[in-house]
Amino acid sequence: MKKWLVMILTAMLVLSSLSIVFADHDKGNGKSKDKGKGHKDLAIGIEVLLNEQKELIEGKNVGLITNPTGVDQDLNSIVDLLHNDPDVNLTALYGPEHGVRGSAQAGQYVDYYIDDVTGLPVYSLYGKTRKPTQEMLEGIDVLVFDIQDVGTRFYTYIYTMALAMEAAKEKGIPFIVLDRPNPLGGTKVEGPVLEPEFASFVGQYAIPLRHGMTVGELAKLFNAEFGIKADLTVVEMEGWKRNSYFDETGLEFVPPSPNMPTMETALVYPGTALIEGTNLSEGRGTTKPFEFIGAPFVNSTDLASELNALELPGVTFRAASFTPTFSKHSGKLSHGIQVHVTNREIYKPVETGLHIVKTIYDMYPGQVTVTPFFNNLIGNAWISEGIKNGMTVEEMKDRWEAELEEFKKVRKDYLLY
Repeated sequence: MKKWLVMILTAMLVLSSLSIVFADHDKGNGKSKDKGKGHKDLAIGIEVLLNEQKELIEGKNVGLITNPTGVDQDLNSIVDLLHNDPDVNLTALYGPEHGVRGSAQAGQYVDYYIDDVTGLPVYSLYGKTRKPTQEMLEGIDVLVFDIQDVGTRFYTYIYTMALAMEAAKEKGIPFIVLDRPNPLGGTKVEGPVLEPEFASFVGQYAIPLRHGMTVGELAKLFNAEFGIKADLTVVEMEGWKRNSYFDETGLEFVPPSPNMPTMETALVYPGTALIEGTNLSEGRGTTKPFEFIGAPFVNSTDLASELNALELPGVTFRAASFTPTFSKHSGKLSHGIQVHVTNREIYKPVETGLHIVKTIYDMYPGQVTVTPFFNNLIGNAWISEGIKNGMTVEEMKDRWEAELEEFKKVRKDYLLY
């Protein structure tokens, strides 16, 4: 009996010791615990800043450019994190297109206001000016940028960043970019490089449609290659892998803008957003923006059949009808297709988008309008002319390939991961 009692007591001691070891292991060294729930091996810029590089903002008057995507892995807003930090004096907020709280639709004018939550002034960078004025930066010691990009040249946040870098340079204050993943990964680069004469707020610099870079990498490229020369610091992520799509990071996808609701939207966006430069609906005002494409005059079955016959890699087209609640063809039943990506590793969004535009243009002569805005989106005039004059998408790709290869060489110097 005594022998059995000794064995039981010994076993209890061993289990108790193991529980202590596992409890200590779960506590970690503090650093990995602070990385948040999203992914134990990943720390995004805001987390690295607060946990390891806080001296960059400590005791300083901070101006913050952000929107709803500026969150840590536990979905805490950077606005709240900095506002509630006793070591940081968050002084002013600056909102890009759609605003700091993401409440404005595409192209909607946003004015100066006071943030209801923090009581801080919010200066619009998508209103009377798209570049912070020197008055807006009065009293600011350092300007911080923390916004999730979607990996496409014509998404405007990266130009808000570039213009703010210029303003910070002129004011003589440092500029900090808190890096975040490229949702499309960082290995694939696609599409024509923008020609300088078509520079606009949907394409300010000579980069391709799908650039394969993070916002931090783009900031470094813009700063050096396009002469901004700001006092730039990029707070790099820890543990991000270049070949990871956003849904492989463990992070929650916070919609960067009202018509970018999901990762699937971001995946098709480099190509189907070209539809904005036509009189076709790109699906704004539906539950699947940039996935639904069509117009009242389109036959959905015929269009899906024509596009599927092309056997484009990694994508299938389903005949679909939809009624936009706003934007083009608002309130009118439209017919067309839904884009279904079946294999994103081989899917080519830019080429797919051009095939969609060209196929509908050829099927409905005289009914499809390609507007001057299309040239701003694609970054040149020759592709729209090619669509009108029978040029194939393969011929377009052959023409843009040389400049794309040159960009890839420049790009290598600015990759951080």
